[in-house]
Amino acid sequence: MSSLFKQAWEEVVSPMFKRPNRLQVAALCYRGTGDDKEVLLVTSRGTGRWILPKGWPMDGKNAAEAAREEAWEEAGVCEGQLDRAPIGEYFYDKELDTGGVARCSASVYPLKVEKLAEEFPEADERTRKWVSPEEAAEMVDEKDLSQLLRDF
Repeated sequence: MSSLFKQAWEEVVSPMFKRPNRLQVAALCYRGTGDDKEVLLVTSRGTGRWILPKGWPMDGKNAAEAAREEAWEEAGVCEGQLDRAPIGEYFYDKELDTGGVARCSASVYPLKVEKLAEEFPEADERTRKWVSPEEAAEMVDEKDLSQLLRDF
C-alpha cells in the first residue's frame, strides 16, 4: 500500500504543487561544417561559467527572433542565418536578482554566424570563445545542453 501512495504522490499530487518551468530562448551560434564546425560560447555575467547566449522571450518578437537578439546583445553576432525551428531544449536553475532560484527550460535555435561585431551591448561583461561542439559539451554545466551540443 505504501508504494501505491508513493507513486500517487510522485505522479499526481506533487506535480500539482510545483511551479512550471520558466521559458527562455537560446541561440546556438556556429560556423563551419563537418569536422570544421565550431560553436560560440559566452561567459555568464554572474558566475563566469560557459553558456549559450540566452534570455527571456520578448514582446513583438517570436522565440527565434528573441534568440537572435540575445546572440547580438551577449555575443556580438551581427549577421547570420537563423533557423526558425528549435533543435531541442535544456533545463537549468537560474539565480534571480531577488535571490531566489527559478527552474528554466531554454529552447535552442541554431544561428549560422556570418559576422561578429567587436563592439556589442555586453562586450565588457562577457568573454566569448569558439570551440568544437565536443569541447563545448565539456565546458557547459547543464547535462541536457551538453548532450545537445554533442548531437549537433
